[in-house]
Amino acid sequence: MSVSEAAPKRKTKREFVLASMLIAIFIAAIEGTIVATAIPSIVASLGGFSLFSWVFSSYLLMQTVTIPIYGKMADLFGRRPVFVFGVAVFLIGSLMCGLAETMLQLIVFRFVQGFGAGAIQPIAMTVIGDIYPGEERGRVQGYISGVWGLSSVIGPAAGGLIVQYFDWAWIFWLNIPVGVLAVIGAYMFLHEHVEKKKRNIDFAGAALLFCGAGALLLVLVLGGVRWPWLSGTTLGMTGLAAALLLLFLLRQRQAAEPIMPLSLWQNRMVAVGNLASLSTGIVMMGYSAFLPTHVQGVMALSPTAAGFVLAMMSIGWMLASTFGGRALKRVGYRPMAISGGVLLAAGSAFFLLLKGIPSPLIAGAGSLIVGAGMGLASTTFIVAIQTGVDWNMRGAATASNMFMRVLGTTVGAALLAGIMNTRLLAYFRRDQGLASDYALDLDLTNRLLDPHAAENLPASVTTILQNGLADALHVVYLAATGVALLSLLLMAAMPSSARVAPRKRTAEGEGFR
Repeated sequence: MSVSEAAPKRKTKREFVLASMLIAIFIAAIEGTIVATAIPSIVASLGGFSLFSWVFSSYLLMQTVTIPIYGKMADLFGRRPVFVFGVAVFLIGSLMCGLAETMLQLIVFRFVQGFGAGAIQPIAMTVIGDIYPGEERGRVQGYISGVWGLSSVIGPAAGGLIVQYFDWAWIFWLNIPVGVLAVIGAYMFLHEHVEKKKRNIDFAGAALLFCGAGALLLVLVLGGVRWPWLSGTTLGMTGLAAALLLLFLLRQRQAAEPIMPLSLWQNRMVAVGNLASLSTGIVMMGYSAFLPTHVQGVMALSPTAAGFVLAMMSIGWMLASTFGGRALKRVGYRPMAISGGVLLAAGSAFFLLLKGIPSPLIAGAGSLIVGAGMGLASTTFIVAIQTGVDWNMRGAATASNMFMRVLGTTVGAALLAGIMNTRLLAYFRRDQGLASDYALDLDLTNRLLDPHAAENLPASVTTILQNGLADALHVVYLAATGVALLSLLLMAAMPSSARVAPRKRTAEGEGFR
């Protein structure tokens, strides 16, 4: 719970701690892309094709609902023990995933892996916020964005090489030696000073948040896919989620050590930053999830071309975040955030052109500009929020921002997919003169995305499917553009500067020796 009194002179070594945190962020960031590449080989080995989407959903659900809980635990007990625990659970889950013999086992083990992953990114970013003062945090955020960009580029390639030349289990097992390095670095070089006092853990609040957020995410993941939106199951689960989350909010007013202190939302910087993170998460998902479908289905280009167009978003994010982090101190939070919002809106305008001009160059330019907007905005939000709260609230504040961004991506995926499917079905209901031996439904669109199956479709059918998909995706881009403009309004409401947290600790970083 606190640093041993026998070693009062041990100091945190920032460079080694930063390296350890970046390593941990890397293994968490690459997890999604490397697994996505390997999923066909996993299905071929384990079977259970109907369940394979849960390989992703189980990890996402558990990671998301535990982020706020870990953030508060880090404020109560210190960053190091919570970080080490999370990485250890993540590595145990990785080991178990590689040993899975059925798809059901793999899904269960992915729950374990996600339970640990919920601690990695928020605690790592909180530690970085602790050991680097406000004027340096922006620069260090550029390193974090670089790690994310690197993982998004090498993840698919690494996954492909592993499944081609080795067993697919190694995509999970390779996490273990890398994660162990992160744990060793944190244990040896991160030395905290946590005040010794009795802690009142809000177990009831944690349980309500876990169950309520989990129920909400289940609705967002399965609604419109496995459960019709107006079915009794969907409505019942939505009501349960609302009731549990309401009880959670009431509990937070009473708890001595609330999991997500409501006082955080009274801080204008935190409130605006979190709401803007929610909306920008929706925007990001609107393009990153549907752009490959546009490139392959409407433009009839290869998956490699789709990957290139999408990679432009990561490149823009990484470059803008690096620049923004270094310029943040000179420019200020509000102007930097507004710049990010303007880029988001400008990039969205490029996607609106795709219906009339289906060019990968326009798609790539829009992707690059949207990525740049996300890089400026996300860097500004996290640095401003960490600067605007005290040390003993920084973990919860950082986790709340990450939770809202992940929630935004989940909401965006569900909301925009629903818009696309509804618009596409409406298009199909019109008299398009489709041959009677083809059922005009969403399943037929799957054949358009399969190069081999698409070759066997009549030209008239292909044209109708492409036009319908282009029309539906245009509506998706309109919705994403609207949310981008809302994000810009939120960013304009940000304070021009954050309240600097009191320096109760050493100059090397609050809470660390």
